[in-house]
This record gives sequence, structure tokens and C-alpha cells, in this order.
Amino acid sequence: MMGDCEMAEEWRDIPGADEWNKVEPVLKGWSGDKKFCIRHANGHKLLLRMAGGADLPRKRAEYEMIKRFNSLDIPMSRSVGYGLCGGGEYSYLLLSWVEGEPLEERLPEMAPPEQYLLGVEAGQILAAMHALPHGEMTGWEEAMQAKILRRIEQYEACPYRLEGDEKVIAYVRENIGLIADTRKVYRHGDFHIGNLLYTPDGTVGVIDFNRWDSGDYAEEFYKLQFFDREASAAFARGKLDGYFQGPPPEAFWRRQALYVAYAALFSIVWSIPFGADDIAGMQQRGRQAIADYAGFTAVIPRWYAEEESSIR
Repeated sequence: MMGDCEMAEEWRDIPGADEWNKVEPVLKGWSGDKKFCIRHANGHKLLLRMAGGADLPRKRAEYEMIKRFNSLDIPMSRSVGYGLCGGGEYSYLLLSWVEGEPLEERLPEMAPPEQYLLGVEAGQILAAMHALPHGEMTGWEEAMQAKILRRIEQYEACPYRLEGDEKVIAYVRENIGLIADTRKVYRHGDFHIGNLLYTPDGTVGVIDFNRWDSGDYAEEFYKLQFFDREASAAFARGKLDGYFQGPPPEAFWRRQALYVAYAALFSIVWSIPFGADDIAGMQQRGRQAIADYAGFTAVIPRWYAEEESSIR
């Protein structure tokens, strides 16, 4: 942490940096970006994300995507600026700071009906984001099918296998054709409880858009099984009900089960560079998914129905 803001070489040439009073590192999250909380002389707070200079196109695209989402009246990070700094060695993205507490820390203090209603609000926010106009995407389904099958092969070759994974692998391969003629949307890319805040107004705020992309709206939900459900099944159910304005349709459930099955296995491969604790965490989430979907003989997870009584 830096008290009176010394002008670090990395951000010396960011416009307005000479008016920053304090710069504090933000250490939470899996992103490779360096993140800092900026306290401006005018009293405002900003979020600075920094990466290598070669990442400028990615930062530009993120800036533009956040601007597109900023057309919605939702508490969220807002685009302020982007560019190169540190003599071109770094790229940066400057965003408004969203005040609030991590929702994953606040939810355990609430009763299930309150958790559910915040989930409904989060689902409505995601529905509004997905409703932004989006153009055609040619060949997305074929590319996605190939990627999933390739990643299943990577899982089969890794040393961290789950008990009973043969049925999950078979389920993915037998149902890969469900990814066809999907509704394409702009996606947050990481819309789960770890990237949501509980604002001072008691509403849901949205942060961390750096994994944004475009594709099937249903794929946005698979992390709900691994993170939202883990923290609060009531919140997870609320997010689905809020998005669909009631119970999700069968077509969604079928495709969601496919995405969850694939991610339950490949997330273990993804976690390997992060070390033993993260591998163990993803293995446990995979086991939970297999149990919730009855070894993927069911397409609606058991917790969805079980939450009916607790939220009333």
C-alpha cells in the first residue's frame, strides 16, 4: 500500500495520474492483471487494471464492451479510460469504483428468502445485459463443440481424475449436439457471486468484466453451479428465476447440464497452474455437480427443487 501517492514509473504517463492521492493494490481474484484502488484528489475512487503493453487491444476491447454495458442503469464498473503507460511497457484500463461489500461475504448473514431476492435481482441484471443488440455469429456452435470435445480429451490425459467420471464424459459426448442454433449475446463472462457486490443501497453491483465475450446465453450460467450454488442455493435459484421470470425452460436445462458436465471436468485442468488448493477445490465442485445432477441422469439439479420450501 502507498500512502501519499508516489508517482510510480508504471503509471506516470496516465492522464490525470498526478492528481491521485493514494494507490492501494487489490489482490483478490484469479486475473493476471495488476489491480489498484485509486483515490483521486477530487474524492472519487477509481479502479486501475494493468497488463503488458502487448495487451492493449484486449484492454481497448474491454473498455468498449464495458461502455456498451454502461448504457444500462445498473450499479457497475464504468469505463473511464485506457491506453499505454510506463513508456509503452504496460497497457491500462481505468474504471469507476463500485462501492459495496463482496456479496459472497454478505449473503451468509441473510435469511434464505433475502438471498433468493438478491438472486432474482442478479438474474434480472444479467437478462438486461443479454438483451443488448447482438449481431450474427457464423460457425460458433461448431467451434464450441470442437473446443469442448478437445478439452474433455485434455481432462482424460490429466492426473487428477474424479471417481465416476466415465459417465460424465459419455454424457458430454452423447449430448454435444445440443449446442445448435443458440441465442447469441454479449456476455459478462464471469457472472457469479464472486464478481458481485452488495451496495450501500442494498442492491447488486457488478464488477470484473475482463472475461467478457460473445456466445450462447446459456453458457453464462454454468458457473452458477460451481460458485453461486456453493455459497447459497437460494441465491442460485433466484438468479435463474429472475432471469427467466419464472422457472427456466426445458431447453435451457438440457444445455445447462451439458455445460456443467463439461466444466466439472475441465475446470480441474484449468486449476492445475494455481496449485494444490485450487485443484482440490475444483475437484470438490466437480463431485458436487455430479451428485446434484445424479451422475448426469437428470438435467435439473436437485438443489433447484429443494430450495422451493426455504425461500417462501
